[in-house]
Amino acid sequence: MDSVTPMPATVPALPPVAAKIPHTRSFHGREFHDDYEWLREKDNPAVREYLEAENAYTDSRTSHLKPLEDAIFGEVKERIRETDMSLPVRAGRYWYFSRTEEGKSYGISSRVPVDDAAPWTPPEIVPGEPAPGEEVILDSNELAEGHEFFSLGAASVTLDGRYLAYSVDLAGDERFDLRIRDLTTGELLADEITGIAYGATWVGDDHLFYQRVDEAWRPHEVWRHRIGTPVDEDVRIFREADEHYWVGVGVTRSERYLLVSAASKTTSECWYLDLGEDGGNVEGELTCVRPREKGVQYDVDHAVVGGEDWWLVLHDSLDRRPNGELGRCPVGTIGDLDDLEVMVAHRDDRRVEGVDVFADHIVLSTRDNAIEKLSLMMLPTDGDGTATGWGTFGPVAFDEELYSAGTTGNSEWRSPVLRVSYTSYVTPGQVWEIDLASGRRTLRKQQEVLGDVDLSRYTASRRWVTAGDGARIPVSLIHRTDVPLERVNPVLLYGYGSYEACMDPYFSVFRLSMLDRGVVYAVAHVRGGGEMGRAWYEQGKELHKKTTFTDFIDVADDLIAAGMTTPERMVAEGGSAGGLLMGAVANMAPDRFAGIEAVVPFVDPLTSILMPELPLTVTEWEEWGDPFHDPRVYDYMATYAPYENVTAQRYPAILAVSGFNDTRVLYVEPSKWVAKLRETALPTSGEILLKTDMSSGHGGVSGRYAKWHQTSFEIAWELDLMGATERL
Repeated sequence: MDSVTPMPATVPALPPVAAKIPHTRSFHGREFHDDYEWLREKDNPAVREYLEAENAYTDSRTSHLKPLEDAIFGEVKERIRETDMSLPVRAGRYWYFSRTEEGKSYGISSRVPVDDAAPWTPPEIVPGEPAPGEEVILDSNELAEGHEFFSLGAASVTLDGRYLAYSVDLAGDERFDLRIRDLTTGELLADEITGIAYGATWVGDDHLFYQRVDEAWRPHEVWRHRIGTPVDEDVRIFREADEHYWVGVGVTRSERYLLVSAASKTTSECWYLDLGEDGGNVEGELTCVRPREKGVQYDVDHAVVGGEDWWLVLHDSLDRRPNGELGRCPVGTIGDLDDLEVMVAHRDDRRVEGVDVFADHIVLSTRDNAIEKLSLMMLPTDGDGTATGWGTFGPVAFDEELYSAGTTGNSEWRSPVLRVSYTSYVTPGQVWEIDLASGRRTLRKQQEVLGDVDLSRYTASRRWVTAGDGARIPVSLIHRTDVPLERVNPVLLYGYGSYEACMDPYFSVFRLSMLDRGVVYAVAHVRGGGEMGRAWYEQGKELHKKTTFTDFIDVADDLIAAGMTTPERMVAEGGSAGGLLMGAVANMAPDRFAGIEAVVPFVDPLTSILMPELPLTVTEWEEWGDPFHDPRVYDYMATYAPYENVTAQRYPAILAVSGFNDTRVLYVEPSKWVAKLRETALPTSGEILLKTDMSSGHGGVSGRYAKWHQTSFEIAWELDLMGATERL
């Protein structure tokens, strides 16, 4: 485009200025004039030139932060054991684990044979030292060599341990190419499947099931491949034509049933294939468990009790059981969900989130008062270990108020132990093993934090903030014990609030570098998320979306009113849909913050949601509403879409971070937003910066060291604005 002014080779004293090329979007008789829509032309050299000029400008304007960035990177590197390994997980006749090695950016996958003398005791392996009989099955460092970006998708081994299926993404666009390796010979087979979605599911010893994506990057088909046959002979076993639905595939832990799911944001449907007792019925026909019903979501898992095959059915409906209910019925098709035998009844104050089924026990996951909780049911068994009846659920208790727990690494159908992961804001990640016969717990793995770190110096608590409409918003506060909340402190306020996603407690080595500089790290669990049940989500979506934004502002106001911080010392952060939150808050309450960081931010939502050809768009209509067909939704989204509501006011400092190959939130959204802010904001506004990684996607840069550097840069930017650059 000749009308685009080329960017100078040297870094300008003033920020780059994007060319303005008139463009008008017309829908429902409404027109929106957009001078920066040309930035969507990814193949236009002027677009890349502009983004690289923005990167050069950001580098020049943040060069003073380099010592702080390096200091944070050094602190993180000092605290992480770079040569480490995961806890081995038993699958079939092997224990599988991954290693990291100092100086290498990616993991190494290995295995050792099971010791028949102690079949359920994990092998004692020393990080950095080869184990007896260890076999390296995949070295991601070798796969990543010579590529600017690398991401591993599938890494799945057949039950007999012979074949490994793995897939890689070398562009950041989340489209994967899959290969198969014979682990007995080390040979890479000729089988190669390109352009597929995440994941791969083995059935038996030689059949692989995978998902293909459509032009909008929607997983819409399930295919079956047999090792050694041409890919063009693969068989499509399922296709979903409705663009609202994504397709998934998996196998029950019992290995008896192949399950295919089709799910939108509000409705789901399951299909199954009985593989037979020997797993040989791979090429049979799928059967629908229950036809989809608008507003009803359900999922099934397989249990064997009393010699019968049972479905455990987790289901919810928007009008009757919004928080979910668990029932059971014999395997087969399901009619009325009211006819199920109820195992866990619906409650208004508890969300039923998941069920995990084993030969002689069942694990239930629920969410209570914003915290995920686990319950365990032991099934009575006969002398052969076969379940003869049902039991009752009892809680798996933990001591801390704020924590996250879940099952992990339990691949075997029959196992005498249950593994549970545990972490909190102040407790590094742990893996506990529960002996199912005695109930005794053994700590098998704990994330090490090296260096001069005393974890007792940090604390976390819950604060409840009353929103303007009376709702009580949970807020997590993490800080050092010698940083009193009764005084003015630097505060980082984080939020998300979409897709019923829950911002659960987790430990972060990076966060320590903020806490050690006196920062209070606050997480606002605003509506649109799922922390307080399905109603919490429904109150922050579609035509109620602005509740997410006002909740976040109410939390900020509460922290200021409590004397915990001031607008001059508070920075807000959010990413993706949380980046939409950041963009909306920047327009609605710019005076509450010294700075706002928006990571891969969804800041031009109306333009994107009006383009059905884009990845995710049609499926998103049940989250945001459908402005393409409904003028009401169009008008509502137009009132909050960040890009369209930039006005001539004083904005805080803003840092927008994106990836050029992002397929979820296209780079063009933050690019246009920054250009519009620069054009419109008052001269007294804070500095507005854009940083685009030119080789990555939605997940950011690849490789752990590159990620550490990127995160250290972002933290340095935030600390500088909060006036918290010095360690306590």
